[in-house]
Amino acid sequence: MSEMNQQELERLVEIVARQVKARMSPGTFAEPAVVTCDSPTCTTCTATSADCTGSGRCAAVKTVAVQNILANGAARVGAAPGIGVVDPSIAGMIDHTLLKPEATREQLEKLCNEAIQYGFATVCVNSANIPFVARLLRGTAVKPIAVVGFPLGASLSSAKAFEAREAIRNGALEIDMVINVGALKSRDYVTVVEDIKRVVEASRPYKVKVIIETGLLTDEEKVIACTLAKAAGAHFVKTSTGFGPGGATVEDVRLMRRVVGKDMEVKASGGIRTKEDAEAMRKAGADRIGASASVAIATGKRTANTKQKGY
Repeated sequence: MSEMNQQELERLVEIVARQVKARMSPGTFAEPAVVTCDSPTCTTCTATSADCTGSGRCAAVKTVAVQNILANGAARVGAAPGIGVVDPSIAGMIDHTLLKPEATREQLEKLCNEAIQYGFATVCVNSANIPFVARLLRGTAVKPIAVVGFPLGASLSSAKAFEAREAIRNGALEIDMVINVGALKSRDYVTVVEDIKRVVEASRPYKVKVIIETGLLTDEEKVIACTLAKAAGAHFVKTSTGFGPGGATVEDVRLMRRVVGKDMEVKASGGIRTKEDAEAMRKAGADRIGASASVAIATGKRTANTKQKGY
């Protein structure tokens, strides 16, 4: 890939774009079975809009909707600290996330304790917090995850690679990087590929998710971003950081899935408020679903006075 020049990259993108357009006819995905809401735990959600927007409380109060996702192939769902008791059948799929810049040690400790208590899959934090979090999680089944170049993606590639390498050295077991959006929109595809590739190489043997920030991209740019992430050897494409202009849409998830095929995983950020929302993202082809309102995964427990953002 390092030998691929700009002309070859543009040709690759054109080929993939044509293939995606050719496959855009209805009926590409089969209709999976749906878990019905017939148990006492399937109640009307009493959470307020402040609870739901970005906080991922649906993992606790909309368990049937989340079970629908898991029953139909999702690898994980996103949630936030303080969501309460979680169904053990879904706990192992949750990325427990706290990315707000003002996160304290007390809040991070609570995040880790909740992840251990409820059996969440991961704790995802800013790279500066990885040493502390990894120490708290040592000896447990919960994986520490670091974000890199977050949330803008506008760092030097060397800085992103260094951050990924240091995060792993300090205990991270997965890396979520943000794509260089400016280079993508400038059609500087070589820079985009090399940026991703350097992080992938620095992160080995661990997996890398590429956050493409769909809210800033045209459909053509989304196709190109997924194509370049795939060409660079990344393991996931992901819709957004949560600090950008919006989260996932069914159309974006469907498009991303069709671009990457079965070779990569797709994570949809946001949308698990109701059973219908969860089914829509799953049917669109998402492998993982962030349980939040407008962003992929919420960061932190919302209060009346504090708005916490994150993917």
